[in-house]
Amino acid sequence: MIAERSAASRLLNGLNFVLLIIIMLLCLAPVWYTLSISLSDKAAAAGGQVFLWPKGFTMGSYMKIMEDAQFFRSAWISVQRVVLGAAISFFVILLMSYPLSKTSRDFKPRNVFMWLLIFAMLFNGGLVPWYLTMQSLGLINNIWGLVLGGGLPVFNVILVMNYLRNMPKEMEESALIDGAGPWRILFSICLPLSVPVLATILVFTIVYHWNEFFQALVLMNKSDMYPLQSYIKQVAVVIDPTKMDAEQVKRTAELSNQTLNAAKIFISMLPLLVIYPFLQKYFVKGITLGSVKG
Repeated sequence: MIAERSAASRLLNGLNFVLLIIIMLLCLAPVWYTLSISLSDKAAAAGGQVFLWPKGFTMGSYMKIMEDAQFFRSAWISVQRVVLGAAISFFVILLMSYPLSKTSRDFKPRNVFMWLLIFAMLFNGGLVPWYLTMQSLGLINNIWGLVLGGGLPVFNVILVMNYLRNMPKEMEESALIDGAGPWRILFSICLPLSVPVLATILVFTIVYHWNEFFQALVLMNKSDMYPLQSYIKQVAVVIDPTKMDAEQVKRTAELSNQTLNAAKIFISMLPLLVIYPFLQKYFVKGITLGSVKG
């Protein structure tokens, strides 16, 4: 019986291992394909000859990027957006989550704020009212519009709030007896113990600000103020109305830039690919403990 159970267990572990390998390869396939395109000859990429390995290996696309001043300007704007956006969101989320983690007896408006947050997470006023609001606040053609436009992710607030609610109440009661106030409790007790969930929302916030491209297309009137993803969206998805009647000519013109665009896309992936492994270990604990209470 034990031998049969052990054999079944090994078989199940083997199947799980194979399944995870397949999932991993499926996740890596788009990244690898993009890299292969970027390292291929233009003619091979345009002819659809590239699949798993570069055809006509060349670094020409990456050398061309070194001459593109707008690419580096947009990358710098994205870095500023990520740093400012992550810092502001991190601070606001922490300050909002702590009082909301209390009961309505300790924080009387708690339920009102929670209903407002849930409503804001499920519904929005629409694109035009949002744009008019940003315009009235002077956030057009301004990096602060990109930073503050999504400065309070409600889902992240709920994760941190539930994580804080799971902490032992005895620690806070002991701190209160010793004379600590809410600020001291938040930054000296809650903050150090919340590293898993805070690391998780930090990654979520960084990914959001780095990958988001639509807001800049709406808020920025000049293309030289676009962050990196908006710039790549502009150069990688090109529709030239003057060539709509010459489909083959348009397709050839688009494919001729395919290797360069693939190189830009691959470079834009690298920062997240570098950051993610260092914070991934916190994901399971941070999300699980932050989602067990409503």
